[in-house]
Amino acid sequence: MSDETLLTRLRDSPGAGKLTAIRFAGQFGDGLFQAALSGAILFNPERESNPAAIAAGFAVLLVPYSVIGPFAGAMLDRWDRRAVVLWANVLRMVLIAVTAALLCAGGGETPLLLLALTTVGLSRFVLAGVSASLPHVVRTEWLVPMNSLLATIGSGFAAAGAGAAVGIIGYFGAGDFGSGMAVAASASGSIIGTLAAARFARRSLGPATLIESSDRGALDAVVDIAAGLKSGAVAVWKSPTVTAAMAGIGVHRIVFGVDTLIMVLILRETTSSSLPGGLAGFGIAVGATAAGMLIAAVLTPFLLPRLGRVRSIVGALALAAVVQVTFIAALTQTSLLLGAFLLGIAGQTIKLTGDASMQTEIDDDHRGRVFALQDTVFNIFFVGALAAAAFAVGPATTNLVGETSAHVVVFAGGFVYVLGLVLVSMNARRAR
Repeated sequence: MSDETLLTRLRDSPGAGKLTAIRFAGQFGDGLFQAALSGAILFNPERESNPAAIAAGFAVLLVPYSVIGPFAGAMLDRWDRRAVVLWANVLRMVLIAVTAALLCAGGGETPLLLLALTTVGLSRFVLAGVSASLPHVVRTEWLVPMNSLLATIGSGFAAAGAGAAVGIIGYFGAGDFGSGMAVAASASGSIIGTLAAARFARRSLGPATLIESSDRGALDAVVDIAAGLKSGAVAVWKSPTVTAAMAGIGVHRIVFGVDTLIMVLILRETTSSSLPGGLAGFGIAVGATAAGMLIAAVLTPFLLPRLGRVRSIVGALALAAVVQVTFIAALTQTSLLLGAFLLGIAGQTIKLTGDASMQTEIDDDHRGRVFALQDTVFNIFFVGALAAAAFAVGPATTNLVGETSAHVVVFAGGFVYVLGLVLVSMNARRAR
């Protein structure tokens, strides 16, 4: 779908235009808020956050997606979606204002994290509500291309929001006040979302049948989610190739969680490196990983027909193990960036191989549940590994130079990759 066609469709469907405004504004605000939170918790010289606080900061960013995301999807089939989107944006504005005020006043990290956790959780409801409402404003034949294009452009808005946060913090300074100003600016997305949602009529976005307040809608939703995750796990086990892919992705998420903590702690150090540190340096590391993922997207279609899915996973895990005990173990900014690039290649190769397996070997009735299981479990793996690494390097550690515990954690990550190779090989025997 060309940009001109998209603009034509949005002009011809005012409802689609309003939903698009809610989505893009929300993703811009989310990117701004999350980057500002990273500046406040991870790279704030006034706080000197220890590894435990860093792990908690990442948990705030990822746990709502893993836990609240499936719950939000189920509840949006029971509540008036227009009301959900409207009031979630209103509550998000209030929470952002309180969070910004707390930051500017130099408040404690515990209330700050609780406020941020709730704010990010509300964002899951907004984005899920917009996606679920799209069929009410767009014709069926346009849903797939519209979803694809909106998701792509929305990612750009999120990246723009993160860039705006870096600029605001750079202008006001990398302290509580600068982070507070960036957090306050993220309310702009919720303001636009509230105004756009208010222009919809009540119940105009579905669902077709509303659950009355006397019904046990919330409990039913939890039961539905648990049953779906269980049936998804059974479907995964019945397909050895998908099982191998899930094992490979899970192992990679564990080690990547460990490496993320190492990267943040290294970038916080004031060294003589020619590379920037702090939030800007972390952005470069994310970019290096993304570049590796792009290379994997080009290579994987050529690898799969020649090596097969299981061998592609084994090769990627072997590469990741070598990178972990060489580049990552060096514990310098330059080596970590090279390691992030190569791990981006390895991890995305496993992920794309797994996606291909799930799309071809899992039946349509279970495919969505398998992907939901993957997102939920593996984000929890990432956060759990990050927390374990924080405990291993020491709760009071703020500088990794000369720390034996850091090398122990890194080499433990290499062992986890080797363990993944063993699991995939054993699973291949089960397949035969």
